[in-house]
Amino acid sequence: MQALDLARWQFAITTVYHFLFVPITIGMAFLVAGLQTAWYRSGNLKYLRATKFFGRLFLINFAMGVVTGIVQEFQFGMNWSSYSRFVGDIFGAPLAIEGLLAFFLESTFLGLWIFGWDRLPKKLHLASIWLAASGTIFSAYFILAANSWMQHPVGYVLNQAKGRAELTNIFAVLTQKTALVTFFHTIPAAAFSGAAFIAGVSGWLIIKKKDIEMSRGTLKLGLVTMLISFTFLGITGDLTSRVMTQQQPMKMAAAEALYDTTSSAPFSLLTIGTLDGSKAVFQIDIPSVLSFLSTGDFKGVVEGVNDLQARYEKQYGPGNYKPNIPLAYWSFRLMIGFGFLGALFAFLALWQMRKGGLPRGKWFAPAMISLPFIPLLSISFGWIFTETARQPWAVFGLIKTADGVSAAVSAGSVLFTMIVFTLLYGLLAVIEVGLILRTIQIGPRVEVDYDITSIGGSDERPLVMSY
Repeated sequence: MQALDLARWQFAITTVYHFLFVPITIGMAFLVAGLQTAWYRSGNLKYLRATKFFGRLFLINFAMGVVTGIVQEFQFGMNWSSYSRFVGDIFGAPLAIEGLLAFFLESTFLGLWIFGWDRLPKKLHLASIWLAASGTIFSAYFILAANSWMQHPVGYVLNQAKGRAELTNIFAVLTQKTALVTFFHTIPAAAFSGAAFIAGVSGWLIIKKKDIEMSRGTLKLGLVTMLISFTFLGITGDLTSRVMTQQQPMKMAAAEALYDTTSSAPFSLLTIGTLDGSKAVFQIDIPSVLSFLSTGDFKGVVEGVNDLQARYEKQYGPGNYKPNIPLAYWSFRLMIGFGFLGALFAFLALWQMRKGGLPRGKWFAPAMISLPFIPLLSISFGWIFTETARQPWAVFGLIKTADGVSAAVSAGSVLFTMIVFTLLYGLLAVIEVGLILRTIQIGPRVEVDYDITSIGGSDERPLVMSY
């Protein structure tokens, strides 16, 4: 394998692995903040137990996300220096803002939240987790803005003398349509993932008969959040597909294995194409649905792979501008399929709880064990589709992936770092799973809530809590 192939594999492995932690971190941050708010307002100790229990799980996940994210960024300078040199003036700007503003916000106030128990006033301690959660939102936005620029570059000029793209309008980069629709699609996905994690763990605690009082409430919280966020995912997914059709029509054509430009284009349920990816030989579809999803009109025209290939050859020169169509086609469907499966489990469990009971049946235990992983599979396939269906472009229309790899880095060097990173991430996975399973096995701890400094006084003084 060449250095380009190995560099792509390494970036894919580390990126997908890192992103396993990101949506859970974002989703759980707000749910833990909500649980602490419920305890602050009601004084009910079950909310305190839930806050501390799921807070510990959240912190384990957050720490792993930070470590894997730092390692991932090394690759821009190591394996993709040509890419970094070409777009660093633009791509680096939102990432710098993310590090200086958003990550600083979340890490600082998360530290205050961790060490502020028994030391900070109730309101200030509660505010710290909300500010940390807000930091995760800002962090997500700036990173998604950088990625969206790769999908649809704006606010730049090409400096032909220096052979690089240069930033002219940071506001355009941060507020373009692609960044907005991607953000409003990613955040519900994060809520879906964090809620599924909480629901799955709560379901397991119920099965093991550990703190039923707390687990019943957190299970319902997770299930309701899953269904609400899944509804938003459907709405924002529709908006995202329309923007994608406008800006990257080849990606939509590949997602549907649509080879020829068609009006009233059907939505494919199953398509089998030729080995060279030039046409379909067998197809099961729903008439006109793709046109509606892509254009808002059941009779709308959707461009096909072959017609786009011919247009891009005229526009960008000779070459193959088709992505890996089977990968794009199936990753798109697996993204949707796993999302529906998670929502189905949430609906079934919530339906059985409608009269105050607990979910039951042989399906419940395996569903709860698998529930935290299902949204992660959906999101992972979604990112695989987003990035691989943009190929052969690193930045659409500006620089190809093959032109972004480091010229001076050998295949052996990339292979060595890929092996080291993979082993390192494997070790971190063992540590992550071990810590989470141990925390779940211990379960929520007994909490005693009293305030020796404010008896008969204000609740603004420090709390003393032992467990």
